[in-house]
Amino acid sequence: MPFGPASLLGVERFSAESEAPIELVPCDDDARKEEIIRAVYKQVLGNAYVMDSERQVVAESQFKLGEISVRELVRRIAKSDLYRSRFFESCARYRYIELAFRHLLGRAPVDFEEMRGHSERLDSTGYDSDIDSFLDSDEYQNAFGEWTVPFQRGWKTESCGTLQEFTWSFQLLRGNSSSSLKGDLAGISSKLGGSAYQNRPIAVVPPSSREASGWSFRPARNLQDAPTRLGAGASDQGLTYRVEVTGYSANNVRRISRYARGNRVFYIPFDKLSEQFKRIHREGGKIASITPVT
Repeated sequence: MPFGPASLLGVERFSAESEAPIELVPCDDDARKEEIIRAVYKQVLGNAYVMDSERQVVAESQFKLGEISVRELVRRIAKSDLYRSRFFESCARYRYIELAFRHLLGRAPVDFEEMRGHSERLDSTGYDSDIDSFLDSDEYQNAFGEWTVPFQRGWKTESCGTLQEFTWSFQLLRGNSSSSLKGDLAGISSKLGGSAYQNRPIAVVPPSSREASGWSFRPARNLQDAPTRLGAGASDQGLTYRVEVTGYSANNVRRISRYARGNRVFYIPFDKLSEQFKRIHREGGKIASITPVT
């Protein structure tokens, strides 16, 4: 594990071997150009499988002939019917915006204001203009230029300006799912969810896997699904605990608990912890984290 225990958080693909940028240089032959084309599809389409009939053969040919740059190839694919149908027309608007940041800039949004700016641009000038706003930005030019394939970045603490950016990057970028949609529990719904609207960090927990006991906490999608507070205030010991509960279970996917529909946050007084823990486990829930409330 290149990151030691931190690899359990799903950051293996950000090792030194996998983060080396892929760049076109003047002496590259057709075989290297074909490798770059595959890397562009993988990045822009979120590692999704692309059939031969879906490939942008005209853009690929122009790229091999040196008529367009890597950035223009990225633009052609991002504006294609393939990308538009998969990520714009099929997804919730803010899910598309999350994915566009991931696919085109290789990072998570900074905050909800940045996401809302793209939503307003979609309303005012349309889809193609929104794609151009990513690719014509100073950020894209400084990070990738004309000849480098975009790559995932912003996962290092020094690359993120705030804790919120860092945790959002984990939420959107980590893992090795088969694609941005097919292998993700969020599917076509916003993955940042209420955390985006409220501009708050998201808990970083191990991803669902056999090594992680088959579960991880995911916040409820419904903003109206408020945390449940068991008991009024703190107990005699003066402590109340915030308990995150999830119902997902990789070892028994057919089992449906009361927590499966939407993971929950409970505030439980100290003297009721044992009682509530037994009830949660009895009903199939898994406790993701326990934090004292100060």
